[in-house]
Amino acid sequence: MINFRYHVVSLTAVFLALAIGLVVGTAALNGPVSENLRNNLAALNKDNNVRREQVNKLNDEVNRNQEFATQIAPMLLGGKLAGRKVAVVALPGTEEPTEGVVKMLTVAGATITARVRVEEKFFDPNTVNELLFLVDELSQPSIPLAGLPLNSDGVETASALLARTLYRGTSPTPPTAEDVTAVLAAFAQPGYVTAEEGATGGAEAIVLVAGVPPTDKEAGKKTKYAVMMATQFGQGQPLVVAGDDAGEGNLVAGVRNDPALVTEISTVDNVSTVQGQVATSLVTVERLVQNKVGQYGLATGATSIVPSAAP
Repeated sequence: MINFRYHVVSLTAVFLALAIGLVVGTAALNGPVSENLRNNLAALNKDNNVRREQVNKLNDEVNRNQEFATQIAPMLLGGKLAGRKVAVVALPGTEEPTEGVVKMLTVAGATITARVRVEEKFFDPNTVNELLFLVDELSQPSIPLAGLPLNSDGVETASALLARTLYRGTSPTPPTAEDVTAVLAAFAQPGYVTAEEGATGGAEAIVLVAGVPPTDKEAGKKTKYAVMMATQFGQGQPLVVAGDDAGEGNLVAGVRNDPALVTEISTVDNVSTVQGQVATSLVTVERLVQNKVGQYGLATGATSIVPSAAP
């Protein structure tokens, strides 16, 4: 007769057999499995080391290419902008490439008449009305407000006034240094721009350095405002937009995708590199000296990396 004790003994025997089987199986497999895992890990480590060496080599090549561009710049640019006056306007987030652009323009012999950094507040949709009211109070003897866009868009009107302040314009006498200082100081006091001391008017061309496009909830409006500024700077005056073709809504793509602007404004799409900064100076030469418009760099819409020839 089968009783409870029989069931207990039977179940115990079953679990004991399972335990013995697991121990024996683990012991039998432990060697091959462990060896296989060790081999896989060694292969992965070796592959990672190879990849790391490749990355280091690529970084070294990039750095050497940058050094090469820096060293060859005087031969490419020397004297090509001698006696010419250029203003540099930088959009938010472009401190490092702006320094490079100024350096290469100086190597080319250009006189930098003004360096202006546009702050985030200039493109803030919540302050456009305040910007418009500010412009209404900024008339100067050599920088009149007559002829500025008469609408309710503060960014458009203020951009047009900045262009009038920085450019030589068509009048025989450019804006006076005192009036330029007054206008820039008025924009700087509430935080719309930052301008270096000693800024003057009389620029024959402007280089507008653009950074990574905004990504916040107001990104669409801010992108539109940046294109609006470029439009005002490029009306009848030599303008080069130097940026990077990265991110949706970047300014270079905005210019190239506009059928009217692409015929009036030159662009460079790799200004974050030394090569792009050298190219920016070459394009400024082409735009200012040869009065030609072109799109240069590596991204969509570029016709070549640099102008084919510069005088």
